[in-house]
Amino acid sequence: MKIRECMCNETIFAKPETTVQDVAKQMKDNHIGCIPVCDNNKKLVGIVTDRDVVLRCIACNKDAKTVPVSEIMTTKLYTADPDEDIENATEKMCDGNVKRIPIVEPNGCLKGMLTISDLSVSPLCSTETVGYIVEEICGCNSKNKNAE
Repeated sequence: MKIRECMCNETIFAKPETTVQDVAKQMKDNHIGCIPVCDNNKKLVGIVTDRDVVLRCIACNKDAKTVPVSEIMTTKLYTADPDEDIENATEKMCDGNVKRIPIVEPNGCLKGMLTISDLSVSPLCSTETVGYIVEEICGCNSKNKNAE
């Protein structure tokens, strides 16, 4: 199965100069936990998660009304191409301990997002695969339990 078969194509994004407050409002209004950050050509340059807002803005006493998302966004990105096999994307999600990854065209432009939620509702993805990803991301697998 290819990523394009279950990814979300309607993805909102922010620009690097967008304020943290505006991005937080977009997250609230759209019931999402992250927003990709793209330049004027829609090339992906980062991603802002609700965790980034809390840890890199609020917890650091930054002013969300004036701080641009470029100051708090995550720039180490795990991305995938829409024509990759879904297994490649799930491996990247597990490797990066991320619940969602931006899907980009070969030219670096944002095409969509793939989330655990997308996988869980796709008839093309097994519940075993979704469960495995959640276990890997949460560190719930037996390897991590034995390390404690």
